[in-house]
Amino acid sequence: MTEHIASDRDLLLQAYVDGELSPADALAMERELARDAALAARLARLTALRTRIARNLPPVTMPPGLGARITSTLGLRQQPAALELGEWRRLAATIVLAAGIGSGATFFALQAPDPVPAAVAASHIRALMAAQPTDVSSSDRHTVKPWFAGRIPQAPLVVDLTREGFPLVGGRVDVIGTTPVPTLAYRHRQHLISLTAVPARGLAASAGQRTIDGYHLLAWSEDGVTYWAVSDLGPADLENFARAFRAAGREG
Repeated sequence: MTEHIASDRDLLLQAYVDGELSPADALAMERELARDAALAARLARLTALRTRIARNLPPVTMPPGLGARITSTLGLRQQPAALELGEWRRLAATIVLAAGIGSGATFFALQAPDPVPAAVAASHIRALMAAQPTDVSSSDRHTVKPWFAGRIPQAPLVVDLTREGFPLVGGRVDVIGTTPVPTLAYRHRQHLISLTAVPARGLAASAGQRTIDGYHLLAWSEDGVTYWAVSDLGPADLENFARAFRAAGREG
């Protein structure tokens, strides 16, 4: 027997990414993502795949007759002429993404060099979409740091940067690849900064700056950990944050 292209759960997850769920279903999915690390990892991989496809594949013109073939394959009764070209493209993309989830194409797409930045950016975006961007909300580092005990192997470095203009908001556990990692949340004015600590030996990543989907990322490595700061802050402000975090870490 052949397996289904994608499970119902995968299709719901894809609909969530596309913004096609009702408010109640989207809230239910966010709660499921918050308590299911494996599902959150699938979301990160799916988001990263979509970003990589959009970035690396140029737009193409739909071949003549594609709409009719899709209609015939899926057993649709509606005539192709009744649907807009954009709708057929979205339907075709949905089929490709669903097949990718089931066949393992997501895994291979993320085997391209340095998949960590896309996964970190996806986790930051998911936090912005959630009702709360953190699992533990506190400006007290002595509350945030102990919260990670028993949830991840490593104890993260947590520093207070309120005087530098970057107050601590809280923390959460993200999944990068298949590795649960600690993420701290800071704010600068109205901007959220996610700081993810990835074990350097667990997932290779190159330091430096880059931009993904309008979000700026800055990475550096210290003491066997690669830190990823991501925000919609400007690069200069993100540099100031990284400099303040590293200085406070050395003092603490």
